[in-house]
Formats: sequence, structure tokens, C-alpha cells
Amino acid sequence: MAADETNTSDAHAVPLAPLPDHRNVNTPWWQELWRRHAHITTPLRARGLPCDVEFGLSTYIVRVSLPDDSYLIIGPPQESSSEHPVGDPEGWIASREHPDDQTLFEVLYDSAPSDDPGAPRRPEARHGGSAQPLIEAIDHRLAQLGLLPHPVLPNASPHVQPVQTTPPPQAQDAPRPPDRAAVYVYGDALRALTDRLNATETHADAAALLHQVLDPVNGLLTQLAEFFEAAGEKAKEAEEEDGFDLSYDLADAAAEIRNLGEVLHVAEDRMRALTPLVPAPRLPSTSATLPPAPPKTAPTTSRTR
Repeated sequence: MAADETNTSDAHAVPLAPLPDHRNVNTPWWQELWRRHAHITTPLRARGLPCDVEFGLSTYIVRVSLPDDSYLIIGPPQESSSEHPVGDPEGWIASREHPDDQTLFEVLYDSAPSDDPGAPRRPEARHGGSAQPLIEAIDHRLAQLGLLPHPVLPNASPHVQPVQTTPPPQAQDAPRPPDRAAVYVYGDALRALTDRLNATETHADAAALLHQVLDPVNGLLTQLAEFFEAAGEKAKEAEEEDGFDLSYDLADAAAEIRNLGEVLHVAEDRMRALTPLVPAPRLPSTSATLPPAPPKTAPTTSRTR
């Protein structure tokens, strides 16, 4: 099992909640399920909430233990089948229940598409299978209930500075050329990451930079997929045929990016496990290999009497 339990993003981060304690934890099939739900379990474990993945009524769900002995059930609609892959449904439903209090049942979040065309559209339905709005809704409700052990503040990347769209007061009326650093701030940040990768001297350092891209929660690929999904929702707001067509293309792009993340999910570990190149031994110089020259003898001279 990957040793992500003690990883922290910085010196001020809290350790992740421990892994479940059952025999399935060491089985390949359960580890694959855990990997497919890491974008849900990891942020919740960072908040001190133990998680597990198990089979519900008809599909797999995430069960989250809460401090008051109640629990959350997070998953796709249980009564309907879906062709979406496990861990990436067309919508999430999060509910809170209690094993000893059957009257306690609360839906915290529901972005699953409705089967009833006449039902009012829920605000969160526009998020579909995106994980970030789900986590934010859980954060908000558990904070209200006092059941959030470790609230987590959003992490701002130190390499990406906010774009300043309003010029300083003294320069507002003066025309000026566009600031390239502001226009391409995100591309430049990725270019800087590539430069750092090219400059690494060890495979461990290269693996750490891969983590910035491939992390299933805060990595670049995940955030890029979220970006395309948000762009697709924005295109739908036009309520035009081309807007819907564009939203489908953007959703397909987001799905391909997520699939790329799944394909490369072990690339970081593989990079870290590579054996560093050992420089070839330096051959001694030719002069050092030659036998020493014989000592010079003084020439003999014949003396005649």
C-alpha cells in the first residue's frame, strides 16, 4: 500500500487520517478501488476523517466516520446503473446517517442527474461528477455541526501569482501594452516547473515534481480537468446548440485528462525507484600504467696506462 498516510504538503499540514483496518486493505482489488476514490478520500482524511471504500446497494461507496459516531455515505445513485467508471460517476450523493438513530438522515449534497424531468433542478447538479464542490459542501455542513476535526484552508501555489487586472491609480488613464507576465502567468508557471525538472540531479527530485502534476487531489492534471469541466458548464449557460456541443467537447477533454492521470498514477513511484546512473570508473593515465624506467648508469670509460 502506498505510504501516503504520513505525507503532508508543508510543515503546517496535519497527518492524514489512518487507513481502514481490515484484511481487504492488502488485496490488489481493494487497493485499486481506493486509488479510484483517492480524490474523495484524501481531502477528507486531511480533515481528520477516517474513510473506507465498500460495496453499497449496487455500486461502490465511500463511508466516512464522523466524531459523533454518525457517518457519511458518498457515492453515485445506488438504484440506477451507470456506464461511468468506478470513482468517476455522473454525479455524487452525500448523506449523513447514524447507526443507532434511524431518524437521523440528511442529504448534504446531490449532483446526480434527476430521472424526473419535472423535478426542480438542484443547484449542485451543474457540478456533475466534480469532486471539489462535493468536498466544499461537506466542509460547510460539518463545520456547522462542529464535526470537522481539522478544517483545511485552500492551498495557494507559491509559483502562481494572482493576475492584477486593475492598474495602479496613477496609471489608470495612461495606455500601456499588455503585461505578458500577467497574460500567461499559468503557462509561465508550468514552464518554470519544466525548467526545474530539467535541472534536477536525482530521480527522487524528478518524482517530487511529477507529484505536483499527478497528485489525484491537488495535482495539475486534476485541476486542469476541473477547469475544462467548469468551461463546459459556462458554455451551457448560453443555452444555444453550439454551446451544448462545446460543453460536450470540453467534458470529453476533461475525461481524457482524468484518464491520463489514471494511466500515469504510478509514474511518480516508478521514477523514484529508478537506479541512478553510476559514472564509469576513471581509467588511470597511460604514464601511470607503464613500468618504471630502469635507472640510468654512468658510462664506463677505459683508462690506459
